[in-house]
Amino acid sequence: MYAVIETGGKQYRVQEGDVITVEKLNAEVGDTVTFDKVLVLGEGKDVKVGTPYVDAAVTGSVVENGKGKKVIIFKYKAKKDYRKKQGHRQPYTMVKIESLGGAAPKKAAPKKAESKKEEPKAAAETAKAETKPVKKVSASMKKDELIAFAKENNIAIDEKATKAVIIEAIEAALK
Repeated sequence: MYAVIETGGKQYRVQEGDVITVEKLNAEVGDTVTFDKVLVLGEGKDVKVGTPYVDAAVTGSVVENGKGKKVIIFKYKAKKDYRKKQGHRQPYTMVKIESLGGAAPKKAAPKKAESKKEEPKAAAETAKAETKPVKKVSASMKKDELIAFAKENNIAIDEKATKAVIIEAIEAALK
């Protein structure tokens, strides 16, 4: 039986007993890690392919944390006296795969029972809010928005007046 898991932006084909080197994980030596992003799980004709993930998990234990071989980056430009040498060692975590196909940990779903009890109260509050003007007039509103607001609330204003005069008229009518 094998599985294809995803971790660190890469995909790995694993079997029980395999030791794989993955991008550094936040785990100590001896810790158990669970890979819940399983893309494929099975053997032969009995293969489950996820869309994008299968509802399963792969567990393993951390064998080693370390750094890979040194990679040397050397930049050079001919006839310009330019040389730059830089090195890099990529950190990794070595994991021994212990089991395939365990149930993936379930994420907590929002409780719907509590929201149903509060719905009648919320509906009553929105009905009250609809009777009063919800918007408040502000100076950041455009002139045509102010005119539309005044028409919605049956406030008589002069449409040719300046923006400041329209705001004053609306605020006086709302009081």
